[in-house]
Amino acid sequence: DRAQSLFGRLRVVVLKNVHKSPLFSMEERLEMLREALPGRKGVSVGAFDGLLSDYVKKNQVGIIIRGLRAISDFEMEFQMALMNRSLAPDIETFFMMPSVNYTFLSSNVVREVAGLGGSVEGLVPGLVSRKLRAKMGASKKAKNP
Repeated sequence: DRAQSLFGRLRVVVLKNVHKSPLFSMEERLEMLREALPGRKGVSVGAFDGLLSDYVKKNQVGIIIRGLRAISDFEMEFQMALMNRSLAPDIETFFMMPSVNYTFLSSNVVREVAGLGGSVEGLVPGLVSRKLRAKMGASKKAKNP
């Protein structure tokens, strides 16, 4: 909401990262994003693989918006922003801080809480919470026949 109020149009993209094993498929992740952002004029959702700088140049995006939850995020995000600038000098990276209520959240924390049977209601959109419960329930049954 804050990024859209600053920039008007917003493209939310998900990286197809071959070095990670996400809990949800790319299709599921895009579906959840679309449901979390319904009817938002000027907001689109998509996916890419490869370099973000290549995606940004190809799609004529001028600004990358990244979130910083904690100081520990800063070093890696700073390095990525400088590398992106090196690869695409016309691109700017803006960092945005989360609301205080979400500073402690990460996908790992949410996954761990959900996996241990805890509630993530209010921490993630409703669809994400439901899909986590379904996926975690299915994985528990598979581990404990």
